[in-house]
Amino acid sequence: MTFIYREHAIQRMFERDIFEENVEQTIESGIIIEEYIDDKPYPSFLALSLKNKPLHVVFAKNDEDNEVIIITAYYPNKDKWSEDYKTRIEK
Repeated sequence: MTFIYREHAIQRMFERDIFEENVEQTIESGIIIEEYIDDKPYPSFLALSLKNKPLHVVFAKNDEDNEVIIITAYYPNKDKWSEDYKTRIEK
């Protein structure tokens, strides 16, 4: 599996002090909490890791070329997510 980081993801990770190893660990062993199957050019997903500090990673999968494209990563805001960070709070 090849990880490809979009420029936006790199900028946000730098601003938020998120490291590649945390992003890749979230994708490899975190849980998928949302799926965007109709996204183009590839389906995308929101993954959650609770290791150390809760982390959300949005990524797309190009199964044909065995690529994972990192779109963004962030620490979920407690005001916008449920206590377990799996469900958005509707306001």
